[in-house]
Amino acid sequence: MTDAAPSPFDFPRQGAAGPLTGIKVLDLSAYIAGPYGCTLLADQGARVLKIEPPSGDNLRRYPSTLDAESRAFVGVNRSKRGLVLDLKDEGDHARLLRLVREADVLVHNFRPGVPERLRIDFARLAALNPRLIYCAVTGYGETGPMRDKAGYDQVLQTMTGMCTEQGKPGGPPEILYGSVVDYYAAALLAGGVSSALYERERSGEGQYVGVSLLRSALAMQSARMVLVDGEPRRISRDMRSGGITGLHPTREGHLYLSANTPHFWRALCELTGLPALADDPRYDSVRKRAEHAAELIPRLHTALSARSALEWEALFGERVPCAASRRVDEMFDHPQVESEQLLATMTHPTLGRYTGVARTIKFGRTPGPEPFAAPILGQDDPTWRRPSRTGDPA
Repeated sequence: MTDAAPSPFDFPRQGAAGPLTGIKVLDLSAYIAGPYGCTLLADQGARVLKIEPPSGDNLRRYPSTLDAESRAFVGVNRSKRGLVLDLKDEGDHARLLRLVREADVLVHNFRPGVPERLRIDFARLAALNPRLIYCAVTGYGETGPMRDKAGYDQVLQTMTGMCTEQGKPGGPPEILYGSVVDYYAAALLAGGVSSALYERERSGEGQYVGVSLLRSALAMQSARMVLVDGEPRRISRDMRSGGITGLHPTREGHLYLSANTPHFWRALCELTGLPALADDPRYDSVRKRAEHAAELIPRLHTALSARSALEWEALFGERVPCAASRRVDEMFDHPQVESEQLLATMTHPTLGRYTGVARTIKFGRTPGPEPFAAPILGQDDPTWRRPSRTGDPA
């Protein structure tokens, strides 16, 4: 790219303007937290350039039932253009600095110390572009004895007690699959960057924004992370109400029930043919029902065995909060998902047409542009020579 060449940021977005239309984002991050945070910005109209090293984002190489691309990479990186830059190469480093001069936001997930070695630390780039919002996603934060450790979703789950609380009482810890820490960190990234952009409108200055998986994992457990002076540390922090609330077997499939209020409890008793339980003083509170779960659950399971989970879901309707357990693929044509227009059809250079999540936030006046597919490695970089399939790192 020469100084006279068109800016890679100058690419069209089809559809309506979004709240972040006009914002230019450099996404140097990999895996899930950083990239999906940038995707949330793209959903809101920002123009995002995904900058990858010649080897590509490691998420491209994750196991996938798709041959041409990683399903996770495609799902996490929609609505971005793709460039390849080797930041250890002087020419590519200079290209990045030219992009930084016109960017509003830069996001990376390098470990502390690496940006200094790559000469892309906040102090250096802020001197080049004082309006730059510089967001660093780390595992454990910028300070402390663990600052240099690599952080991963399930490592942080295990470290912060999430797995212990997820497991059955007295049983082994259990991982929450689905990268919940990463995705919440992505939401914190999008919120933090948006707030910094708003503040910049008043001050005219950019700033550093720090997001870590540790912050994400603890923030997700704010209801558990309360320690009152004088109380023992090792107490029950289980957020589950116990008793009736939970997953239950039916004649076919499983059904999740939540009957924590008197209104819902009475409706559940009536609709399952157990009306006497609703007026029994032994069960007239959530705590009492949890204490007497050994008596209640067998009777409930006998009643639920009369119908399938889907039949109970239809019967309970709005009277009892519930959901039949479904597979992920069943959500592609769920009527509520269709009504909310949560999915969109996109065209990928190697996969062809596919359906994926589109807008995750609804804006009434500035709904945002149409989503488009994640880029293949170096897709929008005219200087990048994509390797042959046999040597392709993607």
